[in-house]
Amino acid sequence: MKIRFSASTHVGKVRKVNEDSILTMPEQGIWAVSDGMGGYSAGDFASQCVVDNIAMLPSGLPPGDLIRELRTAISRAHESILTEATNRGAGIIGATVVVLVVAEGHFAGFWAGDSRLYRLQSGSIELLTSDHSLVGALVEAGELTWDEAERHAQSNVVTRAVGVDGALELDKIRGEVFPGDRFLLCSDGLSKYANFSTLERVLRSEPIETVADTLQQIALDGGGADNISVIVIDVI
Repeated sequence: MKIRFSASTHVGKVRKVNEDSILTMPEQGIWAVSDGMGGYSAGDFASQCVVDNIAMLPSGLPPGDLIRELRTAISRAHESILTEATNRGAGIIGATVVVLVVAEGHFAGFWAGDSRLYRLQSGSIELLTSDHSLVGALVEAGELTWDEAERHAQSNVVTRAVGVDGALELDKIRGEVFPGDRFLLCSDGLSKYANFSTLERVLRSEPIETVADTLQQIALDGGGADNISVIVIDVI
């Protein structure tokens, strides 16, 4: 398999600081998006802490070891953010995270919070993650669709994140990858402005060189009230 990708992160039109952080490590087959929370100088610290710990993973690890080390890296970030929050005495500091790993014809996705992983396969889009949020619970209960959840008044209330509360819980999904698969990782700064049909249309039509910028522009045109982070990965 060959991999191509494009990535973009933008502060948006309203906020003064970009509290999102992205990471692209194609040699190791790792991509990540982290969305910080906690306000100025706290949210950006938290998201950067997450991606920095992942970036320190050694190269050349077998897939099983890579997965274990990835979990350990995110757990280290969790503890570092908890310590920083205590030292600052500034209340909750945290960050969502979504990570994609591609190796040996398979993928694994890990996440905590409401940053998302989608896959476009055979022209159809699928959300591979499930938001850890108040509205995410309503979707899981069958009371809302994901598109309806984005318009809910409490759509920004996250129930799980790195650096928040006690032990860190990461959800995981895994499966095979096939030539033609296209993966999208994003923060909620994109998903709140781009519904499933919009994402499917763009992911089906845009080349890898421009797709991340096109998605970013959709969020900006929609209002850009949040930071926007996008990574698109093509399997060839």
